[in-house]
Parts: sequence; C-alpha cells; structure tokens
Amino acid sequence: MAGDKFRVNIIITGVGGQGNVLASQMVALAAGDSGFGVTVGETFGASQRGGSVMSHVRLFGGEALGPLIPKGKADIVVGFEPLETLRILREYGNPGTAVIMNTRPVYPLGVLIGETAYPSLAEVVEAVRRMSRQLQRVEATRLAQEAGSALAANMVMVGALAGSGLLPLAEEAYRRVIASQFRPELRDLNLRAFQLGVDAVRQNGGDGGKQR
Repeated sequence: MAGDKFRVNIIITGVGGQGNVLASQMVALAAGDSGFGVTVGETFGASQRGGSVMSHVRLFGGEALGPLIPKGKADIVVGFEPLETLRILREYGNPGTAVIMNTRPVYPLGVLIGETAYPSLAEVVEAVRRMSRQLQRVEATRLAQEAGSALAANMVMVGALAGSGLLPLAEEAYRRVIASQFRPELRDLNLRAFQLGVDAVRQNGGDGGKQR
C-alpha cells in the first residue's frame, strides 16, 4: 500500500478517436490492483470531430483526491498527439513534469483545408523539452501498426508509461488488466502493442531533461 503522503498526478491527453480514455482506464485499474487509491476524471472537447480529450488519473495513499488535477500540478503528461501534448503541458505542467509523447501528428480540419498552420514536429519537441524535466518520444502509431493495428497505439503508450519507471507499478499489473479487459481476439494484439511501448522507452532512454 502507498504511504499517506504519496500522490502522483497523470494527464493522458489526445484527440477524439485515439483511445486515451481506454488507456487511462488501464492505468487506473493497474494502479488500483496494485494497492493504490485512484481517482479518474475526464474532460472532452468536440471529441467526435477530432477535438481534445483529456483524462486525469490521480494515484494516492491516504485521503482521496478530487478527480481533476489543478492547473500546473501534473507530474506526468502522456500525450497521444504532439500539439495537444504541448497545449496541455502549458496549462497543467511545471518544470518538474515528465512527458511521454507520441510523435505522429493528427491534423485538425483547419490545417487540412489550409486555413491554419501546424508547427513542425521539431518546434513542438523543442517547446516540450524546454517546459519539462524529461521527454520520452515514442513512435506509437508505427509500433502499433507493427503489432497489428494502428488502433493499438493507445496500448503502446500505456506500455511506454509502464517502461518509463515513472510509476511504482509492475509491468505485470498492466498485463493482467489488459488481458482481462479485451476480448480473446484482441488480447494478444494489445499485449504485443503494450510490450513494444515498454521496449521502445527502454531502448531510447528518453530525450533527457531541459535544454539549456
């Protein structure tokens, strides 16, 4: 069991259709099964049209925490889309926040029809580095395709969080939850995607902390 003073604030963010709500449920269930107190809160933009979707996952010992993380108090941001990661980091992050980010952009309609511009990935990465203590970049979409379906990118990102060592949860806790939550025909796919996320973070060792 966690000590009374233990608390970790995690935001899992993306856009509609990326599966970050399911990912947050996997993390919360793994934490609960590991003996931690957990609260989960969700906020949605126009998610069906590719709008923002953000999950607040709070792990604690002792007295329960409210479901929403105060602005500026996120310890970890798991971002499924680069620009959305940066947006949430600006609002909820601080210099001690660790970031895990999928590098595949999802372009909003305004960009696709030429009304607005999307910054380069290099610009987004540099901004995230400046604003956080640690950045792990993950090619989650590519790895999910390698596992068998691009739709499993959310489980790649769960694996990346598990492999990062940022949370005191055993990898097996995540595997048990994933195995219990998916139908047999999808179980192996999602477990493969999870493992690819774990391996990716361990191999690249992250992108380090702040850039001076």
